[in-house]
Amino acid sequence: MEATTTVSSSFHVIVLIPISILFIYHLLRRCYSTAKPTGNYCPFADPLLGNLIPYLRNQRRFLDWAADLLSRSPTGTIELRGPLGIFRGVATVRPLVVDHLLRSNFSNYVKGDRTRAALSDLLGHGIFSADGHLWSLQRKTASREFTTRSLKSFVSDVVRFQLRDRLLPRLSVASDEGGTVDLQDLLRRFAFDNICTIAFGTDPASLRPGSGVGAEDHSFFDAFDAAVEISSARMFAPLQLVWKLKRFLNVGSERKLRNVMKTIDEYAMNIIELKEQQGTKKLDLLSRFAAALEEDDNQQKRKFLRDIVISFILAGKDTTSAGLTWFFWLLAVHPRSEQRIYEEITKHDEEAAQVMGYEELKGMKYLHAAITEALRVYPPVPGTCVKAGWFADYCPYAMARDEGLWGTDCRDFKPERWLDEKGEFVGMDAARFPVFNAGPRTCMGKEMAYVQMKAVAAAVIRRFRVEVAALEHSGEHEMSITLRMKGGLPVRLKRRMK
Repeated sequence: MEATTTVSSSFHVIVLIPISILFIYHLLRRCYSTAKPTGNYCPFADPLLGNLIPYLRNQRRFLDWAADLLSRSPTGTIELRGPLGIFRGVATVRPLVVDHLLRSNFSNYVKGDRTRAALSDLLGHGIFSADGHLWSLQRKTASREFTTRSLKSFVSDVVRFQLRDRLLPRLSVASDEGGTVDLQDLLRRFAFDNICTIAFGTDPASLRPGSGVGAEDHSFFDAFDAAVEISSARMFAPLQLVWKLKRFLNVGSERKLRNVMKTIDEYAMNIIELKEQQGTKKLDLLSRFAAALEEDDNQQKRKFLRDIVISFILAGKDTTSAGLTWFFWLLAVHPRSEQRIYEEITKHDEEAAQVMGYEELKGMKYLHAAITEALRVYPPVPGTCVKAGWFADYCPYAMARDEGLWGTDCRDFKPERWLDEKGEFVGMDAARFPVFNAGPRTCMGKEMAYVQMKAVAAAVIRRFRVEVAALEHSGEHEMSITLRMKGGLPVRLKRRMK
């Protein structure tokens, strides 16, 4: 028996030694390959650890750190290296490179395994993590919902109701009570109700009186926020192996993600089941996808529809509300811009009796410029010579802070930069202002987002002065897929005199 054990141990040692030698050889080769010069600007790179140490030191201010590094690069592009040569890639603020990535050479750049793995539990095969045919199918199907006719209907049927009967009454109560209210939370609920109504034909009514944080039927909110936070942490993790090991062991944040995904999946499936009961008489986004997948296996069909629901909730709830949150915060910092918006609104809406319609909102040139400038300075999605297998990223947040692109006042909130001498709005090329992406992946909901933001801004500013509580201590952002304001946006609302 003892001899057998000795032989078995010896066998394991004999097998493990060459495997270990091969592993160390492969590791050293990767480290050597990573350390070889490429001509790219690669700050603080260690042959063994890559950019890991400075990244960890600046993780809490990652976007500003990246903006600083990119501003110091002579080419506007930096090379990034992972520890032990695990990954390698570049980040850029140069429009020519962004154009190459998103338009002229689009087919060569895919989301890739790293992104898909990080977002897989939350988004599945939804449009934001899909490539190739799967992405093309979703894009083609969804694009039919974003027509001018749909936009007009969206304003008249959905936004007006949600403003008149939900958001404005909540703000009126807060104004009468005289306390503070988290405007970011209310805007997120407003956007959530809108996207569910227009895309899925169901109104969650998360802004109705009595609803809010802790309401039983809106536990989805907390679960969704937790899932986005953990998925974001996966994407920014320097060592993907760590979160994958935690997932395998079902511990820590990965255990939490597994639990909250049950709530999210149940919510999405309830929407799908309700749509199945209603049938497809009223065409909306979910109905179009259900019809397109009519021949598929029912279980697979539901799983795919679940991915669609979650992806469009993320797009409709978090991005638009993030843009509006930073917009109102910037107006609190720049009251003269707020006054100009108020004057423009009152010219078009003297009585303030109704929520503005689609055509009226189109005429708001300065408001459009101010919202666009807010999106430039605080983009809702702040950032996503290259060899095969490298990752390539551009950073709208850093691009907005690049003097070569926007001048020495690039960090200032200046709506006038978007207006000509006649006060007409002047757009920029998407490669210079990729807040809504560019090329084939250009955001389909761009105009819908603008209409929604302008409608909310006009209705709120026409009726209230928005004062940010503790303004000097606000304005920090969370590290997430979307640029949420850390700690929310506590405000006091003062009614304007009629």
